[in-house]
Amino acid sequence: MRYLPELFANNRAWATKRVSQNPQYFTRLCAIQTPRYLWIGCADSRVPANEIVGLEPGELFVHRNVANIVRADDLNCIAVLQYAIEFLGTTDVIVCGHYGCGGVQAALGAPVPKPLERWIAPIREIRRSQAADIDGRTDADARWRRLCELNVISQVRELSRLPILTSAWAKGRPLTVHGWIYDLHDGLLRDLDVSATQNTSEAA
Repeated sequence: MRYLPELFANNRAWATKRVSQNPQYFTRLCAIQTPRYLWIGCADSRVPANEIVGLEPGELFVHRNVANIVRADDLNCIAVLQYAIEFLGTTDVIVCGHYGCGGVQAALGAPVPKPLERWIAPIREIRRSQAADIDGRTDADARWRRLCELNVISQVRELSRLPILTSAWAKGRPLTVHGWIYDLHDGLLRDLDVSATQNTSEAA
């Protein structure tokens, strides 16, 4: 291989290790996937979805973007949702943000070049609408952390209003949306207690 040979070497070592631990590992992966969970998380390289919840490949369907934003006009996210719910039979959708999120931090500062500025516009709106809550925090780090939490809460609300979700609930599908946040400092997840189990979110 001409480029990035170290990554190919890592891949071969990983595949060899997996087969040595379980000779049927890749045979199992080739079977039809039926993950119970859909993870909507941040693209941050420090937040490896499968690893932090202790799940193997095939057990967690994943969609990631800058700052774990759910937008009705994001065809990628909507297609992932549709596929997970209508074709894979996913029953739990997890919106997981993280403290120290660079996308959220950008929304606290001056405008940035497009297209990132357009992408983080919903977070700027959260910052504006929740100014009293955020500005009442003691320091910049606390304000940043709070906006990370409020962003997750907002995305759970947004997700719960999407036709794909409301239609599934109307049909009696057992489907729950969860809002979590991950802390890079200790590796622990925290439930923000904003779960939605019907088209009227408990986060509202």
